Amino acid sequence: MRLWIEFLNGTLISLLLLLVGGSIYSVGYIMFDSRNAAIIDLCRSYELVEDSILENLRASSEELERSVASLLVDQGHIAKDALLERVASFLGLEYRATLPPDLPEVVVNEIGVDLARMYGVVPIDILDTVLVIAALDPFNNQLVDDLSFAVSKEVRIEVADPKVVSELLDVYYRFGDAECKGILEEIDLNAVEDEEVSLENLLNMAGETPIIRFVNLVLSQAIRDKASDVHFEPFEEEFKIRYRIDGALYEMSPPPRELAVPILSRIKVIGNLNIAERRVPQDGKVRQTISGRSVDLRISTLPTQYGESVVLRVLDQAATSLDINTLGMPTEIVESVEKTIELPNGIFIVTGPTGSGKTTTLYSCLKRLNQVGSKLMTAEDPVEYEIDGIMQTAINSTIDLTFANALKAFLRQDPDIIMVGEIRDLETAQIAIQASLTGHLVLSTLHTNDAAGAITRLMDMGIEEFLIASSVESVLAQRLLRRICVDCRKDHLPNVSLVEQLGLEPSMLANKEFYAGSGCETCANTGYRGRLGIFEMLEVTESIRELIASGAPSGAIRERAMQQGMRTLREDGLRNIFTGVTSVEEVIRYT
Repeated sequence: MRLWIEFLNGTLISLLLLLVGGSIYSVGYIMFDSRNAAIIDLCRSYELVEDSILENLRASSEELERSVASLLVDQGHIAKDALLERVASFLGLEYRATLPPDLPEVVVNEIGVDLARMYGVVPIDILDTVLVIAALDPFNNQLVDDLSFAVSKEVRIEVADPKVVSELLDVYYRFGDAECKGILEEIDLNAVEDEEVSLENLLNMAGETPIIRFVNLVLSQAIRDKASDVHFEPFEEEFKIRYRIDGALYEMSPPPRELAVPILSRIKVIGNLNIAERRVPQDGKVRQTISGRSVDLRISTLPTQYGESVVLRVLDQAATSLDINTLGMPTEIVESVEKTIELPNGIFIVTGPTGSGKTTTLYSCLKRLNQVGSKLMTAEDPVEYEIDGIMQTAINSTIDLTFANALKAFLRQDPDIIMVGEIRDLETAQIAIQASLTGHLVLSTLHTNDAAGAITRLMDMGIEEFLIASSVESVLAQRLLRRICVDCRKDHLPNVSLVEQLGLEPSMLANKEFYAGSGCETCANTGYRGRLGIFEMLEVTESIRELIASGAPSGAIRERAMQQGMRTLREDGLRNIFTGVTSVEEVIRYT
């Protein structure tokens, strides 16, 4: 019974997706996350396998880039059919053990490629006026209502093997440049040439079916390719759409320049923004069902010379494992982080450039700390992931709700643990230190090059050295590097000059192997697939507190920390080079 309650709470809502295994690239359009914790909870609830086996599978999952669920099924610990039958019974649905390899054309035509891809469904039968579908995620309670409205028929879901559903999607609902071109050919370009159009015309353009389908297609592709951001960029003679995947930008085939206004208007409608206002920046956030899953989109618009630049940040919590043990940290750093966040008071700082995974690390800490006996509060700009049991506040400078003002209010709310999205100014830093000195654990971020730099950054803000020494407990610096694609990885001899940049002596390379990705279909010929973190943990010991209190520069603090065993970002990068996980070029680029 407890397991089904967890299902109702959404803890295992994407369980079926895990059974497929593999990666986003090798299976098809849908992005498979690791959700290992959910599967491990399931196994423990049913006492299916021993805890020691689960821990071994968790480690293998990270190494092989496969989910624990797929490994459990492949190794015979869990029968997939039995589990699918239980899921179907719980949902009150039918379980279809086999799906027809060939679907009748009349059935396939009931749903267009954009709808099939958006909701992750395949129609398998028509019974009188009822359309029977198999879904990748039958737990999506909006699925039936949305599709019934879209196809003007009663829709019934049946539970089936999600791997087979994914394969049918690739066979019957494959999309690409041809589909985009077909949608764009339906649009009358003469009707959208004039950018100075009325609000009514903007709304009409944004509501045209081809425009809606095209935007849905772009977003589905973003989810498929595990993009973190989608950029819509108007220029004088072209309109670019680019995806950021694993930290690098990739461009899709550009639509006609004339479609910039209706496409961007559609995105602003989705985000509940003012589509008539194109002179000032706007920000919005919306939850959409894309590729059969619920995804949060953060929308930012910026006026430019040739129109509005729009960036969508894809906040797909299902694709982000908020678990300290799955962030790829070395064991000693995981232990150090856990020791720090278990302290009753003090400040824990995570530092690094934008896009280095700082927020994910802090959320993972919060999730670990989120217990009934503690009150957690966060001030964020904006709130990226919603976590039950935590009071989360979005910063809004237009109404003077700044980090500093939010922190002041927090201290009157009797919190135990506070997360500040970023320490940006002296006032915020002072209040954070005050909170830590009065019995609160404070988690926050800074933008510095290394861990020791966070200390001097606080000094530069104007915080007195003795306050920093008495409040900061540890600083974690991190970067995200691209992983070498395991499908096309091969031995590689790096350029000598690059090796020299790493500070390595030739004698150190005698028994070392280097690897690089040659490029293949699964990694879109980039040689890389996915990302990993490298970390540098500075624990503020008594000797380091003395250095801080005396106003020592960051170099001296860094040197002392290294003497006490701190492994630098560069050294952690070398560890990943020698294990064949990343390349020399990536480590040099980010450290």
